[in-house]
This record gives sequence, structure tokens and C-alpha cells, in this order.
Amino acid sequence: MPGRRGGPVPAESAEERGESTKRAKEIAARTVNKERARSGESKTASKSSTQDMSSSKRGGQRSHSGSQGPTYDQLYAEAKRRNLQGRSSMDKAELKRKLGH
Repeated sequence: MPGRRGGPVPAESAEERGESTKRAKEIAARTVNKERARSGESKTASKSSTQDMSSSKRGGQRSHSGSQGPTYDQLYAEAKRRNLQGRSSMDKAELKRKLGH
């Protein structure tokens, strides 16, 4: 779902990456507050909020590297749910291959 200015909603993006709902909301609030400080909508603003690059630009620069995907523990839990044989001796890369990630 798009945010106020057309980008992704930070809480949803963080949740999609596997963050807890509480942590996702924390990240979203920080991002929104920083953007408000940059645009002058905030009464107070730290130097890093006003002089740092915007979150959308920063995200765009990092997007080429992509996420590393699910954690080993998340992959292992999925393998266990699917009753994947030999999962205990697999590393993250092998779990990803076997699970089709």
C-alpha cells in the first residue's frame, strides 16, 4: 500500500522483511519523523535529520544489493514445517535451494 507521498509504507516494508510488528512501527515512525524534519514540518530537528540524504534516495541506492532474504532460522522453520529430510545438516544456501527461495 502506498504511503502519503507515493512510496511504500515503512511499517509494511519492515514487516515484509520479517521484522516484528512493534519494530516495524518503530522504524516507520522514525522514517516519517525524519521526513517531516527535512520538509520543515517539525518543531525540532537533529542535524542528521536535516542534512542526511532522504530515506527514499538512500533506499534507492541500497536497492541494487537486495535483501539476503529469510534468515537461516526462518528457512529452517519452513523446512521443518515441510518435513524436509536432512535439514539439520544444511546451511542457509542449501536450505534456500531446497525450499525454492
